[in-house]
Amino acid sequence: MAISAALFDLDGTLVDSLPFIMSTYHLVFKKLNLPWSEAELIKWIGRPLKEIAPFFAGGKKDEFLKLYEKYYNLDFENNVSLFPGTAEMLDFLKINGFLLGIVTSKGKEGAERTIKLTGLDNYMDVVITAHDVYVHKPFPDPILKALDVLNISPGQSLYIGDSYHDIKAGLDAGTTTLGVTWGINTREELAALNPDGLLESWADLKRYLV
Repeated sequence: MAISAALFDLDGTLVDSLPFIMSTYHLVFKKLNLPWSEAELIKWIGRPLKEIAPFFAGGKKDEFLKLYEKYYNLDFENNVSLFPGTAEMLDFLKINGFLLGIVTSKGKEGAERTIKLTGLDNYMDVVITAHDVYVHKPFPDPILKALDVLNISPGQSLYIGDSYHDIKAGLDAGTTTLGVTWGINTREELAALNPDGLLESWADLKRYLV
């Protein structure tokens, strides 16, 4: 079955924002004097903030959320940009008639700001955020909702992401699932999940568009 739609994770896949996101978490942990580890935090990146806050902050989860939003918004515009080659890749897909979408665990407001700032809004036919579903990645529900909006079957689609949560969600949704090697999880960590392929650069994507 020919591929007719490509869905993408946002942070760490299309958008180079992970260093900023990690530094924002570090500020929150320090301000609230919370115990944490880099390895544990990495395991949670890619899940909604509303799930991350109670895990790390417990009873301070509301304060955690408020501080994260405060620090994230302080210098957002100067710390978010597309990865090299992303716009060119999306231009190619759009010109060739592929439907495009974003499936992210980011909240609606943050996702929309990121998408507008980076110009991704010029490409996307559907955007699914943490506020659009009740069950989030690593479950397949957000991807399946995006495909339902596009009226495309999983067998006709790609899902591309940088984390464990992305690969698990894509495989369980039944899409051709690809990992990018420039995000939160290493190439080796992604390979261990048995995705349908790994991308070292956006140029590698063309081989899966059949």
